[in-house]
Amino acid sequence: MATEIERKFLLLNDSYKKESYKKLTIKQGFLNSNFNRVVRVRIVDDKGYLTIKGKSSEDGTTRFEWEKEISINEATSLLAICEKGVIEKIRYLIKKGGHIYEVDEFFLDNEGLSVAEIELNDVNEKFIKPSWLGIEVTGITKYYNSELSNSPFNSWA
Repeated sequence: MATEIERKFLLLNDSYKKESYKKLTIKQGFLNSNFNRVVRVRIVDDKGYLTIKGKSSEDGTTRFEWEKEISINEATSLLAICEKGVIEKIRYLIKKGGHIYEVDEFFLDNEGLSVAEIELNDVNEKFIKPSWLGIEVTGITKYYNSELSNSPFNSWA
């Protein structure tokens, strides 16, 4: 169990792909997408995970997170009973200084949306902002994956 501190950004372009050292295929769904807690099932390449996230802090940077690896069969079975709106995306990992950016390129009903996240050890921690990083959307709930499953990017006005 841990507290997750992260900041989230939109992207100016896709030049981050050239800087990526790893690419992951992710499929995820939500067993519960309640505002106070989220229960997520995720398949990353050939591994399954069950994650519980608590309510975000007021500024959206911090929240409780618990994650456990589960079998691929368990994850597949749980995905079948998730709420509507399973999310599929490719995650690119990019090292910048002492941090790793996770850039998610979404597909299906969220195609056209790409978001970068960086996890920090402290809310005020300094980090390198690459040239492809756009406006910050930390704390804007419509960019949370649990919200994108209910109200996908392609349905926004």
